[in-house]
Amino acid sequence: MAGAFTEEFVDVGGTKVHMMSGGSGEPLVILHGAGGNAGWLRYAQALADKYTVYIPSHPGYGQSERPEWLEKMADMASFYTWFLEQKGLEGARAIGFSMGGWLASEIAVTCRHAFSKLMLVDAVGVKPQQGEIADIFIISPAEVTGLLFHDPSQAPEYDQLFGQEPTPEQVSIAEGNREMTVRLCWKPYMYDLRLPQLLGRVNIPTRIVWGREDKIVPVECAQIYHQSIPGSDLVLIDNCGHAPQMEKPDEFVKTALEFMA
Repeated sequence: MAGAFTEEFVDVGGTKVHMMSGGSGEPLVILHGAGGNAGWLRYAQALADKYTVYIPSHPGYGQSERPEWLEKMADMASFYTWFLEQKGLEGARAIGFSMGGWLASEIAVTCRHAFSKLMLVDAVGVKPQQGEIADIFIISPAEVTGLLFHDPSQAPEYDQLFGQEPTPEQVSIAEGNREMTVRLCWKPYMYDLRLPQLLGRVNIPTRIVWGREDKIVPVECAQIYHQSIPGSDLVLIDNCGHAPQMEKPDEFVKTALEFMA
C-alpha cells in the first residue's frame, strides 16, 4: 500500500469501528462499498496529499463490530451522523463508492450539515427504470470481480487486490462483508424507492461520477441522482467500469480534486 496511514478503533455508541487515516489538510471522509475497505490505495494516497483522509470500515465490515440493531441503510446513516459528530468531522467533504454512495446520500438527506461537499461514485440506492442493478448475491466473488472492471489491465493495483489466492482471514472477512450487505441491501435489492424524492433536500455541492461502462449499476442511475439532487453535476469516465478509483485512479483523482477544491 502506498504512503503513510494510521489505524485505530473508534467506539461509537458501544460499537467499535476500524478506521484508517492519513494525510494533511481539511478532512475528507471516504465511505466504501459492499466489498469492504480495500485499504490505503493509490487514489487515497493522492487525495491525502491535499486532505486528511478518513476511511472507516462500516459496522459489520472488515474488523469493525456488527451491532444487532443495525439492520438497514437508514440505521447506518444514523450511526454515521453520530460517528461524524463524535470525531469532529461534521462539515467534512465526503466521497461514497457504490453502496457507500447510497449511504452518503442517506446521511446528507438525514443531516444537512453532515458534509460540505459530496461526491457519489457509481452509487446504488436508486432503482433504474430500464435496466437493473446486477445481483451480486447470486454469483461468485470471482464473477463479481469480473463485473467490477471494464478492462482490468487499466487498473494498476489489480494484481495486488485480486491476483492472489485469498488467505483464510481474507475469505472470512469477505463472507462477513457479504452477510452484512445482505442485511442492509436485500428486499428491496440495492435501492430505496423514497430516495429520489428525498434527495431534493441535499443542499450542498454534489458531483456524480460514473464509469460509462459500469456493468453493475446502469448509467441510468447516475442520471437519476443528477436529476434528483439540485445543482449537482455529472462526470462520466470513458472506458471504465464500476470502480473508477481503481480502474482509472489518475483520472478519478483529477476530477475529485477539481471538485473538492
